[in-house]
Parts: sequence; C-alpha cells; structure tokens
Amino acid sequence: MSRAPRSQKGRQYWGDDDSQSPILHIDMDAFFASVEIMDNPELADKPIAVGGLHRGVVSAASYAARAFGVQSAMPVGLAYQKCPQLTMLPVRMERYVEVSRHIMSIFHEITPHVEKLSIDEAFLDVSSAYRLFGTPVQIGHLLRSRIREEVGVPASVGIAATKHIAKIASAHAKPDGLLLIPKSASLDFLHVLPIGALWGVGEKTGAKLELNAIETIGDLAHHDFEDLVRLVGSAQAYHLYDLAWGRDGREVVVERAEKSLGVERTFYEPLSERDDILPILLAQAHEIARRARAGEEVGSTLVLKVRFADFSSLSRSVTFTQATNVAGDMYEAAVRLLDSVTIPTSGIRLIGLRLQKLTRTHEGVQLVLGGDTRRADAENVLDDVRARFGEAAATPATLLPSEKSVQDMNSDKNNVTP
Repeated sequence: MSRAPRSQKGRQYWGDDDSQSPILHIDMDAFFASVEIMDNPELADKPIAVGGLHRGVVSAASYAARAFGVQSAMPVGLAYQKCPQLTMLPVRMERYVEVSRHIMSIFHEITPHVEKLSIDEAFLDVSSAYRLFGTPVQIGHLLRSRIREEVGVPASVGIAATKHIAKIASAHAKPDGLLLIPKSASLDFLHVLPIGALWGVGEKTGAKLELNAIETIGDLAHHDFEDLVRLVGSAQAYHLYDLAWGRDGREVVVERAEKSLGVERTFYEPLSERDDILPILLAQAHEIARRARAGEEVGSTLVLKVRFADFSSLSRSVTFTQATNVAGDMYEAAVRLLDSVTIPTSGIRLIGLRLQKLTRTHEGVQLVLGGDTRRADAENVLDDVRARFGEAAATPATLLPSEKSVQDMNSDKNNVTP
C-alpha cells in the first residue's frame, strides 16, 4: 500500500470517458491483514495487524486498526500503545504468496499485458481486451468482483492514461473502490494533489519544496524550472516536471520468460551509508533463499540492482561456481557487488537482489564434494521453525530491526517473482 499523501480533492468524480485510459493499477487493500481476516472471519470487525508479536514492526494493519493510528512500518510496541486491544498476528508469507498467485492468474485471464509490481499490486494494459470484456471501467469492476468472489479479499483500482496517474488513482480509490481519471482530466486531477503524491517526492524533498511555496503538484508544474533545478538537481527536476505535466511514457512491461526470484526495496529517503544498506541486502538474501528452498530450486547468477537519487540505475552480477539457495552465499556475493558501486552523497533510492538461471534441485545439480553444509543446515532449521510456528518465530539476529531502520521497513513493496 502506498504511503504517499492523499487528498479529498482527488477522491471525486472526474468524468466517465475511459476511451483513452487503458492502464489499470490494481492494489489489494491491507493485503496481509485482509488475508488473515479472510481465513479468520471472526476478526473482521477487530483491529488487527500482521508482524512481530512482541517486537519488530507492523507489516500490515487492518482499516479498523488504522482508525487508532496503527500503520505499517510502525514499531510493534508503539502500535500496542495506540491500540491496546490490537490483535497481532505472525506473518504467513507462504499463504500470502499462494493468494497472490490466484489473484495474478485472474489478471492473466483478462490480458497478457500484466506487470507485477509486488505481491499485492500490478499494472494491466487492457487495450487488447475490450472486445471480450468491455471498457476499462467495466474490466475494473469485473476484476474487483472476481477477486472478491473467487479469492475473498478487497481490491482498489485506478484507471488512467498513464501508469503514474493510475497508481495515484488507485491510492485515492481506497479502500475497496475504483477511480477513473479520463485522459482529458489528467492535469486537473494531478494539479490539486499535495506535492508528496508525486512519485519521487519523499519527506525531505517535500519539505524543501514546501519551504519554497511548492505545496501542490500544480504549484510545481507552474514553478520556474531553473529554480526547480536549483532546489532538487537537474535529473530530478526533469523527472518531477514531466510527471507534474502528466508526461509518462512507460509501458506495461510483461514479465520475462526467464524465471527468477527477486526482491526490491524503494526508500522514500535515499540511503547513503553502506552500513544502512548491508542489513537490507542480508534480509533480501534470506527472503530469496527461503523462497528458492520452498520451490526446491537453486540459482547460478545473482544480480544487484541499484537506483540512485537522480533516478539513474545500474546493475552488477556474479555467477556462482556452484548453484545455490543459501542466503549466506548470496549475501557475501551481494556485499562484493555493492563494494563495486560508488555510493554518491545523494544516496540510493532503490536496492534489489535477483537470483537467476534457476534449476530444480533434483534435476542433476552437482553438489560440491566435501563442501561445508553448515550454512545450508542452519537455514533449513530456520525454515522448519517458521513452518511450525509462523514467520516471526525465528530470524537471524542481525535482522532484528533497529529504530533507525523501521521507518523504511515494508514501504518498499517487495517485488517477488514466484
């Protein structure tokens, strides 16, 4: 779920012409919490959250819990202070992945043009589905209905001419709604929204812009461009200016045929310290390794993806001498890849790992004779403990969250390709 600010001015009727708005952004509402309520209907009217039971952070909160001020990425202790009657539930990632696969299969029945962003959201280009399923708005209602009836969780849909506006629209459709932004109304919609709704404007950038009387997207669109460059730098100024004027040429990108497992985390405020990045890489390595073991797969190539504050990106990769599904192997490789990247003072906005060239563990993958299996054995024990007692029951000690890290946790919208 997006944590960008919303506005009542944006949550209104903007017209019914969807003829030039083929892009849908579909986002499940409080996905983890919604799955728990679906599996335990007696929780429907209670404030619940998913995450660490006694420590750590909130991964997701129901709308009943949000009414008390409980939010994702909030320390669990603070969540209990805000809502003493809160029911905390452990993370059941395998269950959420199962439900996600069902939802994604519904999307693919409507159109092959599906871009999965995370476990609970995706872009769809439905321009090729009009004959079979109707207009974009009709397709949006159909998808929401099917997800509710066949899966059992609520979904919100934003419909627009571009990906950027469709994503903002789905956030304004929440909870459990649909919002169409006709192409002709794109700028009217954008320009009434707070500046923080613009992709790429985090807390620090937003504060800097507001100090210069740029409080809405409309203010930015009409602000002197040279002064905007002075405030945020050339690359980000061009990026924000284009989005403020509704210019977004990105297409819906269909998943590549090559199977891989990946995790990405995006930060509202860029990270510039290596020590802040390393725990994130470790967590990502464990996430990928656990999923690989669950699928009885190993991978031969690890890719590090980095996006900088100016929105430029690069990737680095390494091929293992032996295919692996061990987090320790991946983390050591990820650290070496990170060390080959110069981290600018402006920081890193996104960091991601991806394990590629997957093969099944029973398909003739040769084991290293005499190899040290202690890492793999320890991680298999972790898998067993989580399977019996829940996701929050065991984690490497170095991954226990600190107060410094909780602000970004779960804001990333992890990308996972099952």
